[in-house]
Order: sequence, then structure tokens, then C-alpha cells
Amino acid sequence: MQWQDTIQWDRDGLVPVIAQESRSGDVLMFAYMNRQALERTVELGQAVYWSRSRQRLWHKGEESGHFQQVHDIRLDCDGDVLLLTVTQLGHDPGIACHTGRHSCFYRRLHEGRWIDTEPVLQDPGTIYRSPAGAGHSPALPAPAAAPAASHATPSATTSQDMLARLAEVIESRRPQAGGDPEKSYVARLFAKGTDAILKKVGEEATETVMAAKDGEPQKIVYEVADLWFHSMIALAAFGLKPGDVLTELARREGLSGLEEFALRRVLEREREQS
Repeated sequence: MQWQDTIQWDRDGLVPVIAQESRSGDVLMFAYMNRQALERTVELGQAVYWSRSRQRLWHKGEESGHFQQVHDIRLDCDGDVLLLTVTQLGHDPGIACHTGRHSCFYRRLHEGRWIDTEPVLQDPGTIYRSPAGAGHSPALPAPAAAPAASHATPSATTSQDMLARLAEVIESRRPQAGGDPEKSYVARLFAKGTDAILKKVGEEATETVMAAKDGEPQKIVYEVADLWFHSMIALAAFGLKPGDVLTELARREGLSGLEEFALRRVLEREREQS
């Protein structure tokens, strides 16, 4: 008996899947998988679903660029629902929904009507590369065309844009900007104040060190991502942006001759004392 046989597949060979954000605990989306989609998810380390409307595999993000890195897969007590713990990747890592919002569950029932509770972080018309992508299930290539890399990331040329967009998402989560501490992890941190934010930075720094001690590359990447993310929240708390750090790094890259000479003297003294 294989591990897949424990799952209670429905009559169409599908199982419901919930994707939950690892950092915040937010429920991002609901979809389905068949056996092949689940096997591809395990193989790639990224979420691959089954599109019922198009009757084909759907590698989340292949049209939008909003991939989901999978950290954990769990099966419920009845064996008929899967829970994925994921990190949302992409040019804007806060977007999981095809509407350009953080979560697909952005509508709340209030006094007999549905109200939108989350802002659109990116115009859906700019997310997808083809008209078919604007719908709930974009047209997909055959499974063999799925990216071979285990963890797709934005290209180096878009890294600064990605940081800028993430900074905008963080700013939008401030309680003053409408962020709800009951629904948003970032809003909750802002509401607790700078001491809570700085404590999280310290915790993430410690976890990064422990991951490096373990020597597991992907674990190191995951913890550094957490450290960067919480450091960006700390920057925002003090009115700073990622661009300020990039400017400082650029300044250091252009050290003057005198600074280089002084640095060499310091390094030489340290070597003599060791």
C-alpha cells in the first residue's frame, strides 16, 4: 500500500486542498489535486493543482508568476482533505488570488451582504501573460512543460522591484492604513508596537543561525527569508524602506582607497591576534 492510498479520493479521483500561509497562518486558497498533481507537488516542492474547468494539471504561478513553495503537507482525520503550508513566491509575494489580492477569501458577510475586506495589491490585468490567465483557472501547458527548478524565484533584475512591492504590502497592513490585526499577521505586529517587532527580528536571527548550524541549504533560505521579512517590518516601523539599505550597500561597494587601506589594517591586526 502506497502513501497516496491512505487518501480518500472522491469519485473523480480528486481531493480538496487548502493552502495556508506559513508565516501568518492566513488561508490563501482552496483547490483540488489528483494523484499526479500531488506527486508533482512533492517532486517540485511547489503546489501543483488539478483544474476541474480545464481538466489538466495547474502548476500554481505558471501564468501569474505567483508560485507556492510547499513546506508541509497534512492529511485530515477522515483522510479526505489536504492542508498545504506554503510560502507565496513571485514578483509580489503577497498575492495568492487571481483578483490580485492576498487571499481568495477576501469577502466577509456583514449585515446580509458581502463586503471586500482586502485591497487589490496588483491589477489582475497586469498579472497574467495571456487573456486566459485572467480567469480562475489559466490555460496550462502539459505537465512536462512545468518548470524543472524546485523553487522558482524572480529574476535578479526584478529583485529590487520585489522588495519595493513587499514594502508596499507591509505598509498597507498598518492599522492606520486599514490593516486588521484580527486578519493580518503584519497588522498584528504593528499593533503590538516596536518591541514586539524587534523581538521577532531577534527570534528570526537566532533561527537563521540554527538553520546554518544544521547545514540544510533550503532551511537556511527559508529562515533568511523570514529574517529579511521581519527586518523589513522593522524598517517600516522606523519610517525606512529597503531602498535605504540598498543605498547603504551601494555606498559600501564604492569604498574609497583610504577606507580600503584602513580596512586592510584592521583585518591584518585581527589575523595577528588570532
